[in-house]
Amino acid sequence: MKIGIVGYQGSGKSTLFEWLTGVASDPARSHLDQSAMAPVPDPRIAGLCEIYQPKKVTQASLELVDTPGLSRDHEGNAARLGLIREAGCLVIVVGAYAGVDPVADLRQFQEDLLLADLDIVSGRVERLRESVKKPRPSRDEELAELAALEPLVETLEAGTPLHEASMSDEVRKATRSFRLLTEKPQLVVVNIADDEENSERFAKAVSDPAQVLALPVGLELELARMSEADREEFVAEMELQPADRDQVLRTILDVSQQMLYFTAGEKEVRTWMMRQGSTALDAAANIHTDLARGFIRAEVMKCADLIRVGSEREIKAQNLLSQEPKDYVVGDDDILNIKFSV
Repeated sequence: MKIGIVGYQGSGKSTLFEWLTGVASDPARSHLDQSAMAPVPDPRIAGLCEIYQPKKVTQASLELVDTPGLSRDHEGNAARLGLIREAGCLVIVVGAYAGVDPVADLRQFQEDLLLADLDIVSGRVERLRESVKKPRPSRDEELAELAALEPLVETLEAGTPLHEASMSDEVRKATRSFRLLTEKPQLVVVNIADDEENSERFAKAVSDPAQVLALPVGLELELARMSEADREEFVAEMELQPADRDQVLRTILDVSQQMLYFTAGEKEVRTWMMRQGSTALDAAANIHTDLARGFIRAEVMKCADLIRVGSEREIKAQNLLSQEPKDYVVGDDDILNIKFSV
């Protein structure tokens, strides 16, 4: 899944992109998108490495995409919105410095997303209404699609983003190809001034169901560019409380409805990423298609249990190893060993 970092021009989204990925945004691509991978750190990896002493450690990564900033006068926004639609989750960056009102900025940005969705859905509805007037083999399918989409027009016209609306499987199927912007999960990052003393006030002011983080993004990037010694000295001298970059990435992972699970052994300790609520069969396919094709069962340990007792032998001795079928729903703390036939 691509994580789109989005916002108006000048919001600080490219600065956030560089802080999270370590990759500087290319000014020559300001009208395009730019992507980079950000490994998702997990403190449990250290405990697993102590047990297995693996030859290799591999961390799952989020694909972050710095999308072109939208224009407040809407000039050129159609092409920019098309690039944003490719993302599966949106990190919306709004400024809270130099007199910018982040609440108003966020409201306007979300209205722009909503109007873009309304334009697509209402356009499709109008075409379907004309099409179903004529007898044709696909008329029943078009009538079903029209019935699914018409209520969405009303929802969007009422100003309700689709991630707040109740959508049936039939409606989601009808909108899947549209990649609607307001249907995507959202995280709001309020880019605050370096000397802001009460960052919590911004999160409280944003009356939105999306999660909200308030960060001095420019300052965090400056700190990240320093050597460790200089950073520690500067933080101590200025009495700063730097943001936890790893926790921000974990928050993005959670908001995007993704999760981590583990495979572990002497050869490799590895985290894998997949959608929350996925099954053992999904996890097997995520590792390799052969594992899913010949799936027999999944041996499951809890990472916390293994780190606590110290070895697989003790896990088995305490009956903490379970044998699970293909429809087992994988949890965030699970270590999987897929048993399969060739």
